[in-house]
Amino acid sequence: MHQASRLALVLALTGLTIGLAPVAAKATPGRGVSAVTLFDHVVGGTQYVLKEITLAPGGSTGWHFHPGPVSGVVERGVLSHYDATCASDGVYRAGQVISEESGSGYVHIGRNLGSEPVVLEVLYRVPAGQALAVDVPNPGCSFD
Repeated sequence: MHQASRLALVLALTGLTIGLAPVAAKATPGRGVSAVTLFDHVVGGTQYVLKEITLAPGGSTGWHFHPGPVSGVVERGVLSHYDATCASDGVYRAGQVISEESGSGYVHIGRNLGSEPVVLEVLYRVPAGQALAVDVPNPGCSFD
């Protein structure tokens, strides 16, 4: 995704039309995961972080929850998503949007069960200074 397109995505998802100031980024948990921070800004007590996340075949985000809402777009591959009941709560393909609720009541995992990398553009909105994700133990599922 081009830089201008990324900024347009963020502005559209957040409604931002004001200047943004940079702050430090935090790592994303998981196995077979790599992430590039595209920008990281705080506005009015909310931190907006846009990352390009790649899940290798067989990789996963690990079980976690987010302190704030998360929105993303699948750029490539197929993301399999599960909630804490071990049930699938979505399969997302290239071009599809994914939204995740915030809080410890929504523990989940994203997995790449395919043979090609999954590439996501993900926007995190968290209270300034908080982690983007909080790792938690496997809730009892046969996979992680």
